[in-house]
Amino acid sequence: MQPTLRLDAPAERPDPPSLSPDQAEAWDRLAEALAAAGVDLVSEEIVPPAPGKAQVLAVLGKAGSGKTLLLAEITRALVAAGVHVVSGDYESKRRKDARSVAILAPTNKAAFVLRTRGVPATTIHRILYTPVYDPEYERLAEWLAGTGERPVIAALTDEAMDRALLFYQQHGSIPGALAAAGLRGSDFITGWKRREDPLDIGLIDESSMLDERPFEDLREIFPLLVLFGDPAQLAPVGQSGQMVFDRLAAPQKLMLSRIHRQAGDSPILDLAHALADPAVDFPAFERLVRDAASRDDRVVWAERMDSDLMARSPALVWRNATRVRLITAFRAAHGAPGDALLPGEPLVCDGIELPLKHRKKRIDLEARGLIKGAQVIYLGPGKKPGFSRLHVIGVPEPRLSAASIIKIETPDVEEPFIPYAARMGAAFLHGAAVTIHKAQGSQWPEVQLFGPDISAAAWANRVEAGLPLWKRLAYVAITRAQERLFWVTRAALARPKSGLSVSDLTVEAAALELAAPEAAPE
Repeated sequence: MQPTLRLDAPAERPDPPSLSPDQAEAWDRLAEALAAAGVDLVSEEIVPPAPGKAQVLAVLGKAGSGKTLLLAEITRALVAAGVHVVSGDYESKRRKDARSVAILAPTNKAAFVLRTRGVPATTIHRILYTPVYDPEYERLAEWLAGTGERPVIAALTDEAMDRALLFYQQHGSIPGALAAAGLRGSDFITGWKRREDPLDIGLIDESSMLDERPFEDLREIFPLLVLFGDPAQLAPVGQSGQMVFDRLAAPQKLMLSRIHRQAGDSPILDLAHALADPAVDFPAFERLVRDAASRDDRVVWAERMDSDLMARSPALVWRNATRVRLITAFRAAHGAPGDALLPGEPLVCDGIELPLKHRKKRIDLEARGLIKGAQVIYLGPGKKPGFSRLHVIGVPEPRLSAASIIKIETPDVEEPFIPYAARMGAAFLHGAAVTIHKAQGSQWPEVQLFGPDISAAAWANRVEAGLPLWKRLAYVAITRAQERLFWVTRAALARPKSGLSVSDLTVEAAALELAAPEAAPE
């Protein structure tokens, strides 16, 4: 139920269980800021924005405090008021009296988690860079978006255009609709450019992962920027243990302190919040895990890693050496050869290796989801040498073929083995295990956490931003689990019950399978 409140009477709060008192207080503060930005949530109408400087607010709270609920409710209220949601895949021409909002996340998976909850999120990168459409197909996109007349396009039949319209009405994706009409991405997108026109309102989820550079870029685009973040998570590497919202003034921070338990209570969240108790050291915490596992099957005390689960949900570790050993064991368990990948093996994008003269190709790859940290499933070799067919997890159009540099690391070997190597393109590491730092922003139904690494961090006695590092690591890893947490106690791997497969990977429409454009030069 959408809350209703009056800006001139902040004492009025929505009745429970819509919002808790701390959420309602944050709602009022956000409503005031939105009114200044030209969106009146009370009357559900667009008004002229108040003159003044750009504003940044942060909604902060630990896991279970209701940040995502508040983000979703604000988004629904903005849409009800007539604010245009910018998706990043296509933008129609804006009216001067219109207002826009973008709901953003640092990674594909974080944006995907929001979309599964009904929030139309996209990645920060897709907002910083916008697609350039072929003029003919731009007319088709304008018609689909409801801002233009139905065009006549020689290359498309009426049936194909009707398929595109039906897809857009069901899924709200312009590229997906054009693919449903039988077009390839290279038919209608001619390139990418850095955004020139500002937007109005930016809502940023998982802002604890936000680096300084994209934060400053976002401040240039959005007069009103609202960060949603968890101060107990790990700060981005290279930022001295600080997050971008740490430097905001106290009045800019809206704290959510009440923890809302999941349906039926959540032993996973209970464990995460037990880490805040200064009296809980590592041995005491392991006792809490064992006790939770004896009472609830959503927590599992496991003596070995599940190799089947690692194919889609990476094992979470602290030390890089642990990651490499687990990946080697995973590949051996599945019978993967040393000089090639098997279809179904998981990968993690490690960046784009292209020279400056291929900047447009870099933008194209990143805009299609291959940003650093993206989770990818290998489908098989591409048509050209050095190319790979890939399924990018968490993006609306997940299938593509890209020039790839795939690195398989092995224990005690300094240089990784490279089974597929284009001269330039997207670089990948194996994804059966990832570090907890790289797992931030992602969630999986089931998560395996390698307990000996958390123990090693505890014995190291390191402190980050005033908290023991092992507690930060454990908190982040535990809160990646949506339904079940496996606390793995030994460096052992169970044999797979089934082989690697790609049959579980689906796309929203069969039409998306028709086009897998080669996305980088060879």
